[in-house]
Amino acid sequence: MPAGVSWPRYLRMFGASVLSMFAGAQVVHQYYRPDLTIPEVPPKPGELRTELLGLKERQTDSLSEKR
Repeated sequence: MPAGVSWPRYLRMFGASVLSMFAGAQVVHQYYRPDLTIPEVPPKPGELRTELLGLKERQTDSLSEKR
C-alpha cells in the first residue's frame, strides 16, 4: 500500500482530499463568478474584456455605503 498505510485509511485520506478539492473549486467559482454565456459572434482580437464581477459588485456596494 502507498506510504505504508492501510487501505481504509488511504481511502479516507483520498476521499477527504477529493472533497476539499471540489469545495475549493466551488469557492473560487462563486468568488469570481465567470461569465458562462456564449456570444453569437466571436469577438475580434483585442476586443474581449474580462471583469471580476464579484469584485465590481463589492466595490459599487462599498462606494454606495460610504455616501
